[in-house]
Amino acid sequence: QVQLVESGGGLVQAGGSLRLSCAASGLTSSRYAMGWFRQAPGKGREFVAVISRSGGSTSYSDSVKGRFTISRDNAKNAVYLQMNSLKPEDTAVYYCAAESSAFISRMYKEYDYWGQGTQVTVSS
Repeated sequence: QVQLVESGGGLVQAGGSLRLSCAASGLTSSRYAMGWFRQAPGKGREFVAVISRSGGSTSYSDSVKGRFTISRDNAKNAVYLQMNSLKPEDTAVYYCAAESSAFISRMYKEYDYWGQGTQVTVSS
């Protein structure tokens, strides 16, 4: 059974930092591109960042580029999202997702597995 479990969310002041983690089980994460998405109240699921199977390629949404960094540790079956210079508009539930395609994707429909999400709240 595949499980993706996010952790590291919480409440932080604007300008602060958080590091999200996603632990994968039931799959070999090195065979999957891994992505982070977020969903704010009343809004659709939004792409945040993705990292290729090897970690050699990454892609970010324009809204987080330069502030967030995605990384992975295939030996630990884990992926991370370092979030710096947080803004109130970053407030959302953040989801980790796994995609079996050889290509990285920003489209949530391309992803095969999802975690339950972790809440990130940024106060002004």
